[in-house]
Amino acid sequence: MNGPILVVEDVPNILELLDVTLRFKGYPVVTAGNGEEALQIVPQEKPALVITDIMMPKMDGYTLAFNLRRNPETSQIPIIFLSATYVTPEDKAFAMSLGAVRFMEKPVDTEDFLLTVAEVLTNSHGDLSSPMDKQQFLKGYRRRLEVKLGHKNAQIVRNERLLETLPNSLKTSFEGMLQDNCAQRDQIQWELDEIYSRLEKSINDS
Repeated sequence: MNGPILVVEDVPNILELLDVTLRFKGYPVVTAGNGEEALQIVPQEKPALVITDIMMPKMDGYTLAFNLRRNPETSQIPIIFLSATYVTPEDKAFAMSLGAVRFMEKPVDTEDFLLTVAEVLTNSHGDLSSPMDKQQFLKGYRRRLEVKLGHKNAQIVRNERLLETLPNSLKTSFEGMLQDNCAQRDQIQWELDEIYSRLEKSINDS
């Protein structure tokens, strides 16, 4: 194994859990809180494997993978996606089309996670497919975000309607769920606005 494992995750307790789990098995680990940090770390650490969440601030996992695959110096680093949000068959297919070697849903089973890491590190993946065209990536990612935003808005409407009918003794937990859903909705909307902006710029530049 040449180089450490780079774990990219914006939720501190999940990042710590993955870090400790891998270190316990003897793997060298470096961590980043988002894709932007990860891209700064990669040239220095030259990781043997990147394990990344998808939904993150500043730069998400999809964009991180896209950037890694387009750079000849990092294009052959295997990538494992972890996600609790982007878990539909279409989400997973898009992730794999970016050159990921595995996709795991959160919460991850520790034994399955460690087996997957060991398999990826010991197997030769050969030459991965050609990196995705920029506009193809942006359009594919836009579609994933639009679908996700629609689902999240529907959840928020259901949650708000439910809160109107619940007794006060049950409202607290569902109010917390509503806050979480609204925060996720805002994050998806921010990412979608970024994609719209990048698509417009890409079209104007072409």
